[in-house]
Amino acid sequence: MRVRVIGAGVVGLTSALRLAQAGHDVDVVAGKVGDSTTSALAAALWYPYRAYPEADVTRWSSLTYATLCGLAADPSTGVRLRLGRELFRSPAPDPWWRDAVPELGRPTDERLPAGYLDGYELTVPVVDMAVHLPWLLGRLTEAGVAVRGGQVDDLAGAFAGVDAVVNCTGLGARKLLGDGSLTPVRGQVVVVAQVGLSEWLLDQTDPGRLTYIVPRSDTVLLGGTADEGDEDLTVRPGTAAGILDRCAALVPALRGARVLRHRVGLRPGRPRVRLEAEVVERGPVVHCYGHGGAGVTLSYGCADEVAELVSGLS
Repeated sequence: MRVRVIGAGVVGLTSALRLAQAGHDVDVVAGKVGDSTTSALAAALWYPYRAYPEADVTRWSSLTYATLCGLAADPSTGVRLRLGRELFRSPAPDPWWRDAVPELGRPTDERLPAGYLDGYELTVPVVDMAVHLPWLLGRLTEAGVAVRGGQVDDLAGAFAGVDAVVNCTGLGARKLLGDGSLTPVRGQVVVVAQVGLSEWLLDQTDPGRLTYIVPRSDTVLLGGTADEGDEDLTVRPGTAAGILDRCAALVPALRGARVLRHRVGLRPGRPRVRLEAEVVERGPVVHCYGHGGAGVTLSYGCADEVAELVSGLS
C-alpha cells in the first residue's frame, strides 16, 4: 500500500521504518523534523512513564526494550545499555511494568543515598536522541522513504496520492482531530557536560518536581518537571536552578558542572495511548499518539502494531 505517516517524532519515524520493512510504499510529512521535535528533547531513558493502559504499555515497552537492546550493539544508533536506580523514601512494591524487563533488582543499603529506604536497580537502554533520530532518518532514506516538512491541517488533505494514513502527530492531534483528551505536560531539563557518570538515577517522590540524571557519552541530562496543562515553552531560571540543586544533592559531582543548554518540551498526555484503525471518508487511518512521557519507551513496540494494522487493511 501507499502509506503516509504524519509526524516525524520517534513514534512516526519508527512506524515509517516498520511499514517500509513490511513492503509498503511510505512517505513522512511533518510540521517539525529532527531537532525541533519533542522527541529530540526526551531524556530517552527506557521507562514506562505517564503512559496507559498498563497492560498494553507493558507489552509495547517489552517489545521496545528488546529492540533497543539489539540496537545497542551498534554505537552508530545512539543506544547504550546503562545500569541505574529508581529511589524511594519508603518501601515500594514491584512496578506494574515488571514483566517488561528480564531482571529487576533492589539496591543494597550501600547503594541507597541518605534518606532513601528502597529502590529498583536495573539495566535499561538509554537513547541519545541527537544520534538516534538522524540514524532513523538515515535508515528511512536507505529504505526509500521520503521525509519532508509540511503542515497537515486536516486528515482529508493527507490522503493525496496515498491509500492510507498513519497519524503520529502527538499533541498535534488536539488540533488535527479535535481530541480534547490530550493534555500537554510541560517538561524542563538542563543539559550539562559529562562529569564521569555512567549510571542513571530517578526519584519521583514529588510527581511535579522530578529528579532524574541520565548520562550520555558526552553530556548528562538533568530533570525535571511534569506540569500538566502548562504550555509555556520558555526556560524558567528558577526551575532550572531547582533541577540543578536536586540533582547535585543526589550526585555531588554534578555541583558546578558546566551547563550546556536548557530545553523545554510538551509531553502528549492522554488517559490512554490511542493505537487503532479507523475508516474516514477518504480512507483508512491508523492512529498512534498520546504516549505521555514514554514515546521512546513505546516506540518500536507501537510501530510493530502500526505495521500489523496497516497490513491488515490491504
